[in-house]
Amino acid sequence: MAQKRESRKKGRHTATVLSNVRAGECFWKMRLRFSGEAAGVFARFQPGQFIEFDTSDLAIPATDSIPKALLDGARRSVLLRRPFSFSDVTVQDDATIAELLYCVVGPASLRMTTLRAGDVASLIGPLGNGFTVAQGKRTALLVVGGMGLPPIRCLARLLNTEHKEVETIAFIGARTVTALPLEERPAAFEEGLSLSVPTFATLGVPSMVATDDGSAGHRGPVTECLTRWLQENADRDREKLIVYACGPERMLEAVARIANDRQIACQVSMERRMACGIGLCQSCAIECRIEGSNETVYKLCCQDGPVFDAREVVFGTETA
Repeated sequence: MAQKRESRKKGRHTATVLSNVRAGECFWKMRLRFSGEAAGVFARFQPGQFIEFDTSDLAIPATDSIPKALLDGARRSVLLRRPFSFSDVTVQDDATIAELLYCVVGPASLRMTTLRAGDVASLIGPLGNGFTVAQGKRTALLVVGGMGLPPIRCLARLLNTEHKEVETIAFIGARTVTALPLEERPAAFEEGLSLSVPTFATLGVPSMVATDDGSAGHRGPVTECLTRWLQENADRDREKLIVYACGPERMLEAVARIANDRQIACQVSMERRMACGIGLCQSCAIECRIEGSNETVYKLCCQDGPVFDAREVVFGTETA
């Protein structure tokens, strides 16, 4: 069983923006510095936890810098905070540095691109429960789908620094090369299962890329790479394997099925519209099985998750 999850101190905090730069066609990477009490709070951030980012007072970019697809909605009011998970968290002297990778998809994330070094960001967190590292595991298989990268990248660092006995391998998938939330050039990817993506290679983690259209790495869903690896390593002790996944729900369902069929432990980070992040709005319900029963119960992604044991989750197609 995984180690008991600890309750984390959460509340409203501010962070200083160190940098905020474009990291792809629609991706941006923001580095934040927490100091004082917040530095201690976020030093204990669990990979898979999240923060609620306030964009209500941020400026709207100049019209000529707004993507055409967002022009109509760019000036829409933004009342609610937006949930994000950090892709990296490091402690430096008396400060904690966090990296936030985000995709510009609407008026809130569009406003975030206007933040510059020295600006102050308002956020609430850490929120929810993240990934846990179970005792006795010796191989961790990290599965990423699109913007599921941040919490998995954060987990990779934790495994690399605090669980060096665990061999870690990453599988990264997206619809097409431009949808990969990576800074590497497409030329860095080749067909096969021996890729080295710098995003994970810097942590000593070998990684494999898959795109649905074959524009980078393996042609097909990333779950095919996971399945092939498991077939080629069928002699490994399943009790010592664990799968961690974050991405679109259809991908998570496929990963959960692959792990369950092989009786491999699996944790999935679910995605829901988490308007408040603290369980008040009840908008992020997820149907879950009651262990030892045919009955189900609804849990909140923001409080009980966003990370769940994959065997617990009732996925959409199971009830369709």
